[in-house]
Amino acid sequence: MAKATLTISSKNYSSWSLRGWLLTKFSGLEFDEIVIAPDDPDARAEILLLSSSIRVPCLRHEGATVWDTLAIGEYLNDLKPEEYLLPADRIRRAHCRSICGEIHSGFTALRSSLPVNIKGHFPGFKIWSRAQADIERICAIWSDCLEESGGPFLFGHRTMADAMYAPVVTRFMTYDVRLSPALADYAKRVIELSEMQEWIQAAHAEPVEIEELQVEF
Repeated sequence: MAKATLTISSKNYSSWSLRGWLLTKFSGLEFDEIVIAPDDPDARAEILLLSSSIRVPCLRHEGATVWDTLAIGEYLNDLKPEEYLLPADRIRRAHCRSICGEIHSGFTALRSSLPVNIKGHFPGFKIWSRAQADIERICAIWSDCLEESGGPFLFGHRTMADAMYAPVVTRFMTYDVRLSPALADYAKRVIELSEMQEWIQAAHAEPVEIEELQVEF
C-alpha cells in the first residue's frame, strides 16, 4: 500500500486532475489513485465549470490533506526538493510560480470555450476572439520560457509549469490550434512524456461521456 493517495476525477475531461496527477508523478512520490466517476453529480458540475465544491485533485500523505493544485505542487517540492518541481534559482523559481499562478486563476475564456476532451478531435474549430487572446498570451509565455531556458521544457528540465500547462497542450490538440514550429515541438514533447501517454491511454479507455463537452459546429 502506498503511503499517499490522490483523489482525481475524469482522465478525459478533468484538467485539474491531470495537473495534480502529473505533479505527483513528476515528484516520484508513490501513491494510490482514488477515482471519482465523472458521472457523479458533484464531479460533473466541477468538470463543466459550474461548481468548485469538489476538492479534486486531493493529495493525502502522512497526515497532510492538500486539495489545490498549486498547493500540491508546493507541498511536493518541499517533500522532494531533489526533483526540482520548482527551479533552484530564485529568479527562475519566481518566474515559474508566476506563470503557474496565471494558468491557475486566469484564461477563463479558453477554459469555457475549449474544454478538455482528450478523446475528442475537432479540426477547423472556430475559436472566438477572447479565447484567441488567451491562446496568444499562453504562446507568449511558452516562447519566453523556452527562449530563456533553451528547452526542452519551459524551464529546461520538467517542472511544475509543464504540469500546469499540460491540459492546455491537450486542448490545442483537440481543437486543432495552430502553433509555431518551436511551440509545436514543445507541445509534442509534453504529449510524448511517459506519464502523459499513460494518462491519455486511460482517458481513451474511460467509458463515460459528458454530452455537453462533445462539441458540434
